[in-house]
Amino acid sequence: MTERPKKIHKALSEKGSALSKYQRIIVGDESWLYLIYFEFCTLLGKVPGALGILLRKVLWPRLFGSCGKGVMFADNIVLRQPKKIHLGDNVIISEFCILDARHDDEDEVIVLENDVMLSTNVMISCKNGCIKIGKNAGLSAQTIIHSTNDCPVYIGNDVIIGPQSYISAGGNYHFDRLDVPIREQGINPDGGIRLKDNVWLGGRVTVLGGVTMESGSIAGAGAVVNKSIPANAICAGVPAKVLKERT
Repeated sequence: MTERPKKIHKALSEKGSALSKYQRIIVGDESWLYLIYFEFCTLLGKVPGALGILLRKVLWPRLFGSCGKGVMFADNIVLRQPKKIHLGDNVIISEFCILDARHDDEDEVIVLENDVMLSTNVMISCKNGCIKIGKNAGLSAQTIIHSTNDCPVYIGNDVIIGPQSYISAGGNYHFDRLDVPIREQGINPDGGIRLKDNVWLGGRVTVLGGVTMESGSIAGAGAVVNKSIPANAICAGVPAKVLKERT
């Protein structure tokens, strides 16, 4: 049976003060200086309008593992362990986005390359997983990308992801035993997800773990993609089936 990643409630129940748990789980650094800076920048995250954008543009880059030029941070962005987040040039992160880079071992957990744009309410969440998004990719409003259990998500260059899409890598729980709660039976890793260059997902598309969508492929609105899709193919439906090829 595969070992489960550490759950948040378990980490919170371990010995230690509330502050040390906050530093370990949320801030991702036990340095007092970094904690003070993180808290100061969190306060700046609430400042609206042009003033808030200017203050964050000047002061927020030092929070991250690396941060390129011309990055724009809107207000009410939530960050978890930002030292494990790496941003390229001209990245745009819109209002109410969540970037959660929790990982026990890796230092490059969330990577957004040059010219990536996250629309409003996008969540990029890692719990012992990694997510990399290539150049010129655009994620529409309320999209969720989730990586757990060392099952990475790789999104290539020029990818378009429609609103309210859900991309989840991390495997399914074992459920064979009736005498043990499902949540305690461990997870069977699925190998992660790859959306290669120039992929387009319509609105409310779900992509499940173990899937590769090859370059130039398209998933129609509302599709549930549970099998890999060949290059330049157009798929749709629940579950998604290839309907035709782009020629």
